[in-house]
Amino acid sequence: MSCSDDLPAAADPLAQVSDEHAAAVFRRLVRHLRHRHDAQNIDLMGLAGFCRNCLADWLAEASEEGRGTIDWVDAREIIYGMPYAEWKKLYVTEATPEQLARMEASLKLNGGAH
Repeated sequence: MSCSDDLPAAADPLAQVSDEHAAAVFRRLVRHLRHRHDAQNIDLMGLAGFCRNCLADWLAEASEEGRGTIDWVDAREIIYGMPYAEWKKLYVTEATPEQLARMEASLKLNGGAH
């Protein structure tokens, strides 16, 4: 369950978007996040309640619902554009208490889902 699961599929205008267009948007979002490595995951979580790791989890989950060809490790490499450990070493900074508090507050708005 995610925060967008509250609309019946037929009533959700997103259902009108073709898979081809949705995939193009997804790829553009991922490439944007790869470019903006200065946008820390903790900040994305604090603002929007999801981050790159969530995208990787969602990708792996979607793969499981299909042919199951993308596992969690592969999904992270797809999202980050490199192995996650390498990205983390290059770009992750220590989270501040303020960032952690914003993330916790933001996650509560998701209703337990991310």
